[in-house]
Order: sequence, then C-alpha cells, then structure tokens
Amino acid sequence: MTIKIAESVAELGFDQRRVVRVRAGDKYISVALVGEQLFAFADKCPHAGGCLSAGWMDSLGNIVCPVHRYKFDVSNGRNTTGEGYHLKRWPVLENEDGIFVIFN
Repeated sequence: MTIKIAESVAELGFDQRRVVRVRAGDKYISVALVGEQLFAFADKCPHAGGCLSAGWMDSLGNIVCPVHRYKFDVSNGRNTTGEGYHLKRWPVLENEDGIFVIFN
C-alpha cells in the first residue's frame, strides 16, 4: 500500500531537529531528512515506546530517542548504541506528484 504524506519536502515543515511526525493512513509515523534524502520509520522507539518524532537527528544521521537516547540508523533500522533493537522502516518515494510512503 502506498500513501501520500505531503506535496513537497517544504510542506513537511522540518526544523533543526530534521524529524517530523506525519499521519499516514490510520497511523502516525516519523519522517527524517538526512542530507537530501527522506526516511520513514515507526514513531515509537522499539526499546520503551518513546516518541521518536520528539527526538532529533545526530550529526551522523541517526535518530535519537528523547527518552533514553538510544540511536537508530534510519537507513537500515539498526540500533547504533549496541542494545540490539531494530527500528521498523518503510521506503519513501518522492516524485512530481508528491511524497509517498510504501507500506509492505
């Protein structure tokens, strides 16, 4: 299933944290901007359920959970701080019709 989340990157309203919460169908997800690339992933941290859209992107492009500061690589979902958790992710498609998340 493919769901449109925005018309453009500007519509997503990224700030200095480079992560936003968006509604995709019947659920909320987080979307991050790393360089010029968009990444979509679960809004809940797999460790303790913290709201990842309230977190931030570190200088290496990892999402940092605001609860316990666990870090996840948004390109592959791996926990980079060694605890073994895995972040659920979905592909993002950006074209002239808008920005879409592909749920598989």
